[in-house]
Amino acid sequence: MIPELRTLIAVARHGTFAAAGDRIGLTQAAVSGHVRRLETALGFSLFARTGRSAVLNAAGVRTLARAEEIVARVDALGETPRDDDWQGSLKIGAIASVQATVVARALVPFRTRFPLCRVHVSPGVSLHLLDRVDAGDLDLAVLIRPAFDPPKDVVWQPLLTEEYVLLVSNDTHDEDWAHILGTAPFIRYDRGSFGGRQVDRFLKENGLQPDEWLEMDDVQALVTCVQKGLGVAVVPLTEAILPLPQGVRSIALGASVAGREIGILSRNTTASEPSVAMARFLLEAIRV
Repeated sequence: MIPELRTLIAVARHGTFAAAGDRIGLTQAAVSGHVRRLETALGFSLFARTGRSAVLNAAGVRTLARAEEIVARVDALGETPRDDDWQGSLKIGAIASVQATVVARALVPFRTRFPLCRVHVSPGVSLHLLDRVDAGDLDLAVLIRPAFDPPKDVVWQPLLTEEYVLLVSNDTHDEDWAHILGTAPFIRYDRGSFGGRQVDRFLKENGLQPDEWLEMDDVQALVTCVQKGLGVAVVPLTEAILPLPQGVRSIALGASVAGREIGILSRNTTASEPSVAMARFLLEAIRV
């Protein structure tokens, strides 16, 4: 049943059977077969089959959490036996959008490997997290890649790249993102963050001066503001905001703006065994 559980996780992560199949190397028919076998074995359906997207129903959401734990435990079987005597601590920094997704998934096998290790996850914007890793206050951090080279004593490991999209309400029938940004009220992604600076460069490079009236850093809050009809926003299409809430849709910006690279920043001279393991678990959490 493990292949079927992996397929369930992939469909939930990528939104459609076709997208999941592309990611894990199966045809759409094979993905459908895995889901059917899993539903038959469990005795209940997992998805609300409406439209083209695959949306988990209530039973599916509960099953997904259990499936992620089971798969993580199976994957951990091949790991070096855990060191039960390791009783230190691990200090992690993470931007808000990855804490409930990538970081949470990575903590499952980490807990199995280091059951006595105390972990503290600190929130923050990428610039502050970079400074704290450089200063030795954090063992590692998950953040947006800066536009400049990191300090020489730290190591950068890419995790994933998130594309930027324009979020609009469903009432917006226009598909021309440049026209929308030139006419609609604009909610800006905070320029104090690395991601917000990318959006600022995108606007300047395209000669856009939107009717800006609100600026904030939290991506989920930006989505909520668009849902409430307060304007439009350019945001990274991060896992934490998917699926988009009712009343909100995205318009692709394509190659007009570079994606947001998320990665792991860690010190290359004082990395502990838990720190090295956590970086590996984070990378594996992306591949699920």
